Amino acid sequence: MHQRSLHLTRCEIGGGFLVLQARKRRRKTRGNIAENLAGYLFMMPAILVLITFVILPIVWAVFLSLHKVQLLGGIKYEFIGFRNFTRLVEDERVWIALKNTVEYVAIVVPIQTILALVLAVTLNSGIRGKNWWRILFFLPTVTSSAVLTLIFMWIYNTDGLLNDFFAFVGLPTYNWLGDPAVALKGIMIMNIWSTAPFYMVIYLAALQDIPQSLYEAAELDGANDWQKFIYVTIPMLKPVTFFVVAMGIIGTFQLFDQSYIFSNGNGGPNNATLTVVLLIYQAVFRNLQMGYGAAIAFLLAMVIIIITLVQRRIFGGSEMGR
Repeated sequence: MHQRSLHLTRCEIGGGFLVLQARKRRRKTRGNIAENLAGYLFMMPAILVLITFVILPIVWAVFLSLHKVQLLGGIKYEFIGFRNFTRLVEDERVWIALKNTVEYVAIVVPIQTILALVLAVTLNSGIRGKNWWRILFFLPTVTSSAVLTLIFMWIYNTDGLLNDFFAFVGLPTYNWLGDPAVALKGIMIMNIWSTAPFYMVIYLAALQDIPQSLYEAAELDGANDWQKFIYVTIPMLKPVTFFVVAMGIIGTFQLFDQSYIFSNGNGGPNNATLTVVLLIYQAVFRNLQMGYGAAIAFLLAMVIIIITLVQRRIFGGSEMGR
């Protein structure tokens, strides 16, 4: 009898322990739910902004790309499947715009990156009046893009400042605004001059974060200034260079305002300054073809994503992310 009561007592104690454990788990679960709800509540403004300005526009663009949209006489949507995308292959102006944009990116991004690095290294070397040089170099970046374009249109005029300088030194002059062979080059020069200082500031901040002990160790090993730049500075700037090149590619692929102002919106002369974004503008706002414009936008997004992934592979993005 005594053993049976003892056994019952143990069972009661064990059962009570299990009940306590279950209660603790329920309280912990309720606490975790409360913490998660509080976290999501704090994140809600950012989530709403993300949904409103990123996710919904993408979903709407997908919807438009699959429809023919009639805007005159009442808005109507006609489902046409992938006909807008197949039309891209047959449209000669799409390939002209893509060729111009890729050429622009391939020339502008490397030059502006190298120029930004050279300017940053120069300002970081301790030259006299470096604060004034920083302000002077950065002025083009803070100037309005439209104003810069109008200034350069005046410079590029047939009797403008640039041709006067070429004539003075005995070089051939160009019709920068009317010659298809040089019109896009004129926009390239202007954008390199105006965007390199922005990336210069990024490089300058990164240069100042490189530990001085690395340069001292290189000096002890007998490295000169050039070897320190190649074997210390360049490897340490690799993550920053990835960022600069990625931002440069995205920005240059989105070239619109300079090309629009230079050509009065038509991409001339002879489609020489026609870019993909300008073509999207023409399709939507001139031809009222919103579905086709959305299809061109997806083509541009796909090109940017592919090039960025290739660039990440080249720069070793997985290693930089560790």
